[in-house]
Amino acid sequence: MWSHDFVHAQTHDGRPLRLLTLIDEYSRECLAIDVGRKMTSESVLERLSDLFVCRGVPIYIRSDNGLEFTAKGVREWLSRGGVKTLFIEPGSPWENGCIELFNGKLRDELLDGEIFEMMLEAKVLLERWRVNYNTIRPHSALG
Repeated sequence: MWSHDFVHAQTHDGRPLRLLTLIDEYSRECLAIDVGRKMTSESVLERLSDLFVCRGVPIYIRSDNGLEFTAKGVREWLSRGGVKTLFIEPGSPWENGCIELFNGKLRDELLDGEIFEMMLEAKVLLERWRVNYNTIRPHSALG
């Protein structure tokens, strides 16, 4: 089962950044962190389709009720691929605890201590942190 969510950050000039985070709930592996000024349902589909090709298709994807995840096109695309969706109740982040815990670590260990000058810097540092998270100190389920 995979979980995904958005984290909000900004560059030094105050412009917003949205981070799409995806994890495997069983292994706790971070599958991706995508960065953009805006994230749409098309952004979500693009990342998911890449992951489906590389990692295989999960049985379930858990998410909140954000428009990017509940869009009719996303739900239909997932359904055609045989992926079931589990949406958490609005205002109930504890129902998606794995991704919330991950996002908290991301914020504590990187986002709260970093001022990104530009989006490219954010992408590079986030990918470096993700690789470190998955390889240097992996969750016990990763071996």
